[in-house]
Amino acid sequence: MARPLKYAGGPNWPGSKCGNRNSEAKEMTGSTVSRRAFGKFLRQIRLDAGKAALAAGLRIEVSKQTLLRLEDGIPTKIATSQLRDLLEFYGVGPQVEAEALNLWEEVREQAKAQQQQGKSKGFWRPYSDQYEAHFPHYLRLESAADRVVTHQLVLVPGLLQTPDYRRGVIHIEEPEISAVDLERRIELTARRQQRLDDPGFRLDALLSEAILRHRPAAGAVVAEQLRSLAEATERPNVTIRVIPFEAGPHPGLTTQSFTLLEFPRLDSGLVEPPVVYVEGGNSVGVYHERVDIVAKYGRTISALAAVALSEEGTRDLMLHCAKEFEA
Repeated sequence: MARPLKYAGGPNWPGSKCGNRNSEAKEMTGSTVSRRAFGKFLRQIRLDAGKAALAAGLRIEVSKQTLLRLEDGIPTKIATSQLRDLLEFYGVGPQVEAEALNLWEEVREQAKAQQQQGKSKGFWRPYSDQYEAHFPHYLRLESAADRVVTHQLVLVPGLLQTPDYRRGVIHIEEPEISAVDLERRIELTARRQQRLDDPGFRLDALLSEAILRHRPAAGAVVAEQLRSLAEATERPNVTIRVIPFEAGPHPGLTTQSFTLLEFPRLDSGLVEPPVVYVEGGNSVGVYHERVDIVAKYGRTISALAAVALSEEGTRDLMLHCAKEFEA
């Protein structure tokens, strides 16, 4: 029997991490705090105060872009004194101010600890010349997520690609790539795939049947990839289901490939909102955090799961296609 893959979307789906910010503030005890969750907390304070990002930035003598980076959870050179001025500008009460400053201190301490451990830059930094400018943001989210749900139309998801299949895809994108750069990209993919070895991480993949039929590399390579996918379904934290051609009308026919990332609840009570990454052309993509938009993609996931083959049916189809490529 296939494991259920349901996602109602919005703040009230089962297991949701979304909730009322005021109730969250009461729960903040100062344990684990992420920059992104803290940034969301500050943004909500600003919005509640009715202050524009430009005005807030001018108050602490930084650009609007710097303030927005702070709210997006991107490392920003902001002093504690500037944060105090910001909170005063927002007109928060003593309790909220104390909570914000305590959480900010935790963020700073965690950043120092990561820097001392050599983890602050991310495993992808040495490969910065091998990916598009937007990709580090996605890798940061993927590294922090405890669940990824991906819907793909054309290619096997990167987290599940074999080295030779990945080489074929790269050669299509850049036929003249050097052997050295090609192997560095394979190394980066392998580093990403280490996430699958984390028992606290889960991957759910909803794949169009077209992925099983496309040939981005030699037939033997595609066959190996399909067998690798079948083996991946044996992992307790991986689910792969195929949406067959005969499924009939379904939302996947009018939806681009996308990935939904969910994050573990923080001990502090702060919330990391789920993110939907929608893939676009020319190696660009769009990130969505708005509750209504995330909920829409959640409903799409549920609808796709309703017409997808079972895990057993998916495995049988993948192995059947593998034999065809080997013939």
